[in-house]
Amino acid sequence: MYLVVITRKKKVGDLLNHSIWKATDFDIISYKKTILHLTDTQLQDNKAFLSMINHVLSVDGFYFSTSYDLTHTLQRLSNTSPEFQEMSLLERVRESKLLHTYKFKELIAIHSCSVNGKYFDWILISRRSCFRPGVRYYVRGIDSEGHAANFVETEQIVYCNGGKASFVQTRGSIPFFWSQRPNLKYKPKPQINNAVNHMDGFQRHFDSQIISYGKQVLVNLVNQKGSEKPLEQTFSQMVDGLGNGMVRYFAFDFHKECSHMRWDRLQILVDQVAEVQDEFGYFLVDSEGKVLMTQDGIFRSNCMDCLDRTNVIQSLLARRSLQAQLQDSIDLFLGNYSVEEVYSTSPLQIQKDWKFLAGQTQVSFPMKHKPRGRLIRWVSSDTWTETLAYVLFWGIASIGTATIILYNGKDFVDAPKLVQKEKMD
Repeated sequence: MYLVVITRKKKVGDLLNHSIWKATDFDIISYKKTILHLTDTQLQDNKAFLSMINHVLSVDGFYFSTSYDLTHTLQRLSNTSPEFQEMSLLERVRESKLLHTYKFKELIAIHSCSVNGKYFDWILISRRSCFRPGVRYYVRGIDSEGHAANFVETEQIVYCNGGKASFVQTRGSIPFFWSQRPNLKYKPKPQINNAVNHMDGFQRHFDSQIISYGKQVLVNLVNQKGSEKPLEQTFSQMVDGLGNGMVRYFAFDFHKECSHMRWDRLQILVDQVAEVQDEFGYFLVDSEGKVLMTQDGIFRSNCMDCLDRTNVIQSLLARRSLQAQLQDSIDLFLGNYSVEEVYSTSPLQIQKDWKFLAGQTQVSFPMKHKPRGRLIRWVSSDTWTETLAYVLFWGIASIGTATIILYNGKDFVDAPKLVQKEKMD
């Protein structure tokens, strides 16, 4: 038996006026003074065990606080009993183990931000489940208890003048029994296990999710053709077979829809789930501790690895929630400004009209000609006249280009934009 002791720490920041630390170095101390009593086999096992522990501790991302419970969301903490609130942090960990709730390894980012002279803290906490651990390819799907691989709960917190807002999302591997064992191929073909009852583990997973988070919106981002197609079809069929009104399913072929850099098509998915997101809301507490709003459901996103595609979609949903938190609830803009969303396609992707082509024409046409080329042959061949014509041409072209950019520049500015509201009586 060993005791793991944190010997070095680094302060990450303050979360709701509590110091958050990152553990950077550890000591592993044996409860036994000697290992001479171990057999050769036990010594080898002990060496392998210590090697695995050291490897886990060397991976970045162990955070802790001596005064704040990082393992639960703001909404979950607000719903706990007075007895739970009085427990020490160590006792809460023991209690959570008995209740079979999720135990996480955290990833934390804390930033102080300012908009229009108004300061607030923006915090991101990702809590990785300790159940069904493992690296990509080797661990996929769920286990018999319904625990999904790569399951992560991510909470976005905004803290401003004592007010707190929280928006929670989850991600996790497609929740039935499948595998994708590595081989010599660049992308191994996923295999669905046909020898087990998928619905049993599937239902266990979502029963647990509904208890923890409420309504579920499943956003499946895998390809709907090729080797990933059977996974999408099976997932859709499993949701239909579950027949639970608390679970809704959205399939979005990320690679097909966004091929050829058409990132504006992500708005298709955002528009599809916008009404549901508004219905779910977010958790909001005022400076006096009064709960003003609760989050009534959650988005569970996945792709194959629950990484890149999932990151993009979760970022868009979090940004949309953040906008609502800053504008409507925390009154960050002091009631004088609102965020104007422009959902139209990018000016670089829509059909080009004259104002987008004029600048390119002015630049590209002269570049095709040498300084003393055909472009100015109509001018007198004297040196000073040729030079004057060349300077005048490029001067006019530069002024014209600058005028077009200044006049139409607003079309190239990314959203969102701050626009002044009309004064209220």
